[in-house]
Amino acid sequence: MERVLVIGASGGIGSAIAAEAARQGAEVTGLSRSGDGLDVTDEASVERVLGALEGPFDLIFVATGALVVNGHEPEKAFASVTYNGFADQFAVNAIGPALVLKHSLRLLPKEGWSVFAALSARVGSIGDNKIGGWHAYRAAKAALNQILHGAAIEMARTHKDAICLALHPGTVETAFTAKYAGRHKTVSAAEAAQNLLRVVNEALPERSGGFYDYAGEEIPW
Repeated sequence: MERVLVIGASGGIGSAIAAEAARQGAEVTGLSRSGDGLDVTDEASVERVLGALEGPFDLIFVATGALVVNGHEPEKAFASVTYNGFADQFAVNAIGPALVLKHSLRLLPKEGWSVFAALSARVGSIGDNKIGGWHAYRAAKAALNQILHGAAIEMARTHKDAICLALHPGTVETAFTAKYAGRHKTVSAAEAAQNLLRVVNEALPERSGGFYDYAGEEIPW
């Protein structure tokens, strides 16, 4: 990696990704809502902020996302589902990364290895869902996986060496997960960043459009 763009660079995982990429010798550009006014739920801001950048970047990493949006907690039962809860989850976790990809594709090189990666979550796997619950978050992450899979097909036509990945970081020790980690094994943000960038660095074009965990293992849709 020579030039890296991190979207959501002020968050726990995003800041760790930026720090690890810099440690590996990359020139890193980090963008966030708090620092740069990049709100992934507002297409005008996405277009404005990304439009001011000059490429190419060989890695664009979208580390945005939220489990609780506008006070809507993950649902323990379907009776707790609300329209606004679903709409807000999709805005942040599915539509937001799609808008980033739309306005950053021009920043990837037309030829040569490059990666567009976005944070997904294992709970977005339909095949892996054995306990239910968390309906809006699960659905939004499943939608993100479909968006990235479809994007990979289009990217192969215009950026033949580009790779598009949906990545599950594991349960990371951040404010994002503190209330919900429970008995799940957690890792530090720094360790998660090392794991995720290892998967990115080892990615091959034939893996584009796939859904992988922090060890590079494929996760069922």
